Formats: sequence, structure tokens, C-alpha cells
Amino acid sequence: MVVAIPERTHEHLNAYETAISQYNRAVRYLDYDEGLVDYMRYPRREFTVNFPVRRDTGEIEMFTGYRVHHNTALGPSKGGLRYSTAVTLDEVRALAMWMTWKSALVNIPYGGAKGGVVVDPRTLSTGELERLTRRYASELLPLVNPMSDIPAPDMGTNSQVMAWFMDTYSMTVGYSVPAVVTGKPMSVGGSEGRTEATGRGVIITMEASLHTHGEDDPSRIDIAVQGFGNVGSNAALYAHELGYRVVAVSDIDGGIYNPGGLDIPAVIAFAAERGSVLDFPRAENITNEELLATPCDVLIPAAMEGQLHRDNADDVKARYVVEGANGPTTPDGDDILNDRGIHVVPDILANAGGVIVSYFEWVQDMQAFFWDKDEVLNRLQRIMAKAYKQVQANAELHQIDMRTAAQVTAIKRVGEAIQTRGFYP
Repeated sequence: MVVAIPERTHEHLNAYETAISQYNRAVRYLDYDEGLVDYMRYPRREFTVNFPVRRDTGEIEMFTGYRVHHNTALGPSKGGLRYSTAVTLDEVRALAMWMTWKSALVNIPYGGAKGGVVVDPRTLSTGELERLTRRYASELLPLVNPMSDIPAPDMGTNSQVMAWFMDTYSMTVGYSVPAVVTGKPMSVGGSEGRTEATGRGVIITMEASLHTHGEDDPSRIDIAVQGFGNVGSNAALYAHELGYRVVAVSDIDGGIYNPGGLDIPAVIAFAAERGSVLDFPRAENITNEELLATPCDVLIPAAMEGQLHRDNADDVKARYVVEGANGPTTPDGDDILNDRGIHVVPDILANAGGVIVSYFEWVQDMQAFFWDKDEVLNRLQRIMAKAYKQVQANAELHQIDMRTAAQVTAIKRVGEAIQTRGFYP
């Protein structure tokens, strides 16, 4: 049974505890019955599967996977599939809850879900990765379909994994169903602009925040990006293209720093060839912890949850933190950043570009009519800019930080939908 979890210190706080703590802070500003408040704390359903995969050697290895639906009051559940040895049920619960708020915040008709398999995908051959994905997809068949639950890529997965997932579902039902997942390759129903959507959205909200504070000259802004996967690399690239100076980036192995600015297209090419940004020419190698304390104007944590906390939030030198990852800041880290006057653009706002363009992909698949890239990116820009203004307005109205304002905005929409629908039976 899921329980409401009190706020704790960083040493004991996991992702789900962080999500619950943020929720508890936000609902104080909403006049909701305690029964409704309690209802929105709980995942609607949790699914755990244990399944075999045949390795290339012929040996059978068991793997564990999860899928959690947090809330479906606004529509079918939506959320990525994560392949990582760090996957836990609590992490998936937290990510599903954040997906509920994220979808509601940008006003798209989805609930929140998340899934994952406990595996390091780098240890699998292509054939093993395909077999694992197809078996995991078959285990999720009782849950997924285009009108109830639509998976997407996340950490450790990509468009090819989504294509295998879609094909497995389609072979089972007997006809092609592109809309059962998003984040697919273009050749099987993917959308223009989906790959760069999350990273691009991070920079859209960063620019909105800078503009709010009267800072409109990109050449005067230094940026550091922790995490150089899909989100971090695309955020860094878009910022570079707009004229911002990206002075530091990092991946799982470490980071690089050049106070004069990094050539981001060259860093992307180097990392693709070498497997890491480390040892990039004309840059100094640094650790991920050092990156978080890099002298810069904007820090973009785009890696894992729980990166900024009580023990290191005082070391942050940035004036803005724009969260590309889900849950990168713990509640105690939030308190320190807020007390120091650092402006935090929260995850459910800053990284919502992915779910927005996933929604566009789903809509296009359902109607079998596709948009060009300009239309996709223009729609993304409008939705994210509008969401930022709404959060900023709520922050000013209630005199609260941006994270709490974003959660208040989202929770209110979900709560109103639940009240309107009523409780069955």
C-alpha cells in the first residue's frame, strides 16, 4: 500500500519521497477536501513483471520491469520507458506522478505514467536489446493501447526501442498501430521535431525566464549542462545556435569546461565517436559535481533526479537553474536555492517539450495526417510560452516559488477534472 511520505533529509530522500514532498507543499494553496488530496497522492495502478530474455550465448537471464499509472482523470496515461540499473518501483512512481502534473500543466489531455526495466542497456547486444524490449512489451499488453496508455522513450531507450515495442503490439493485434507509442522513427509514424523537443523546450523556458528578468542578450549568458543525452545535448545545441555561450557539459563519465565557450556541434560529434565528452580538445576535464558548481549564469541539470540537494546547493554559482531532468532538485535543495535568490524553472515546466510533441505525434498517428517541422516547433513554442506565463502569474499571485506555482497550476486542473467526473461507483 502506498503511503503519504513525510519530508526527510537528503540522506534518506528518494525520488518518490521528493515527489510526495513537493505535492504536500503545493496542495496547501488549494482548498480541496482531504479525501481528494489523499486520492491524488496514490498511483492508480502498479504493474511489476519478471521475464526471461535469451542472451546471445543461449543462456536465459531474468529481468524485472515496471509500469505505473498515476492518474487518468484527464485522459490516457502517458510516460516514458527507462532502461537503467537504477530503476526502482519508487522511482517509477515518482516519474509517473510528475508526468501527471506535467501533462496537466501544459494542458494536454493525458494522465501520467512511467515504466522501466532494471538493466544496463550498454551491456546488451542489439539482438539482446530487441528481445528484451519485445518481451517487456508483450508483458505490458494488458495495459497499453492508443486510448489507455502510450509509452515513449526515456533514459536508456530510443526511437528504435519504440519501433520494436510498436511492432510487437501490432503483431499481437494483427494490424499496424503506430499510435501505441510515441518517439518512433519517422518511417513508422514518428513526428518531425520529436527528437529535439525536450531539449528545445528547456531553452524556450530558459529564455522566458531570462526575458522576465530583463536579460535579453544571449552573448552575455554562460550556460552549464549536466547530462549530455538526448535532452542535454539538444538543449546545449539549441542554446549554442541562439548565441548563448555553453561553457560546460557532462555525461555519466564526467564533464568538460571552457570558460570561453564550447563548440557544441564539435562536442556532439566527438561524443558520438568516442562515447563520452571527456578529453574533448580545448577543454578541461571536470567531474559532474564540479559542473554543478561551475561559474555560469544558467545551470541546466539534465541527468538524473536528486542531483541538487542540501549538501551541494550552496555551491551552485548560477543565477538560474532550469531543470531538464525529472526531479533533479530535492526539497531541501530547493529551500537553499530559493533562499539564495536563485530562480528555478521546475522540471514539470522546463522539460515538458517532450510530452507536448509526443502528444502531437499521437494526434498525427490517430488521424494519419502529418505536420511539417515548422508547424510542430511553432506549436511547441506557443504552448510552452503560455504555460510559463501561467506559472509566473500564479507564483506572483500566491507569492510562492516557481516549482510550487507549477504544481499548484497542474494539481488544480487534475483536481477539477476528478471533481467534475465524480467518484465511481
